[in-house]
Amino acid sequence: MANNPSRSSPENGARAVVDKQRSIQQQQDGKDAAKSEKAGGAESKKQPVQAGATAQPAPPLPAQHLEKPGLEADMHLQPRFMAEGYKGSGKLEGLTALVTGGDSGIGRAVAVLFAREGADVAIFYLNEHEDADETKRCIEAEGQRCVLMSGDVKDAAFCRKVVEKTVSTFGKLDILVNNAAFQEHADSLEDLSEERFDETLRTNVYGYFHMAKAALPHLKKGSCIINTGSVTGLEGSSKLLDYSATKGAIHAFTKALASNLLDKGIRVNAVAPGPVWTPLNPADTDAGSIQKFGSATDMKRPAQPEELSPAYVFLASPVCSSYITGIVLPVTGSVGA
Repeated sequence: MANNPSRSSPENGARAVVDKQRSIQQQQDGKDAAKSEKAGGAESKKQPVQAGATAQPAPPLPAQHLEKPGLEADMHLQPRFMAEGYKGSGKLEGLTALVTGGDSGIGRAVAVLFAREGADVAIFYLNEHEDADETKRCIEAEGQRCVLMSGDVKDAAFCRKVVEKTVSTFGKLDILVNNAAFQEHADSLEDLSEERFDETLRTNVYGYFHMAKAALPHLKKGSCIINTGSVTGLEGSSKLLDYSATKGAIHAFTKALASNLLDKGIRVNAVAPGPVWTPLNPADTDAGSIQKFGSATDMKRPAQPEELSPAYVFLASPVCSSYITGIVLPVTGSVGA
């Protein structure tokens, strides 16, 4: 593994977070196992839609249930994040980005494309060291520098340390991508404990707040913040009550912060993904249900991370989106959002 001196001090705190999240997961798994599996209605005969240059995986997906927080390295079907058809053109040349949850999934794909466009990238993650090391390797293969920092986004003091480490390493901070998240389904409101609600809220909303507040003193005119929202924040989700609530809050926070920072020349936008094949979902959904993941979209399949990352490049690049702030960009695989 790559040498990462920042791991030792926050490791115990990150371990406690992982233990808490796994406990929440295990409680829900037990409830799911107690219910008899029933076959759904007639399966749709429509074929998954492939609208890109490369055909992407479609249901049925591998039956697998990951232990939280979920390692991308353990997934039977590896998410596609390299976007091999994407050619960099210096859209982020000379800039520095900080990506939370950048070890895997959407965060990893975004970090790699940012590097391909010329940015140095700092990665803030919980404790998925194997995934983070692979992301670092990919960023460095693009010819850019990378620093890894592990810890808990719920910890405001550590968020400040992460920002300071980024600035001290790279000399500045131009782009903040708030992407770290916690998700665990619940069949009913009665299943949603206060502990679980608090973990989701503090990770998904407080984490974005802490990072934005820590980054702001270092952001200048032309800098930007990009928040990862969700289609669940636009439409809700019957089994993701707390997660949907946090994503709706993130969308509102994005628009409010965009207005607040407008006079400073700092843009704030969000991307609202639909279902994306990342460790987040096999670490939430049971092995049987994950096989159908994404099939409810109009495209009848989930997105791959590489289908989301160009949207982040677009919103990050001052040559692409200097006149865009306060938007929530849906990338959902369905018509309308």
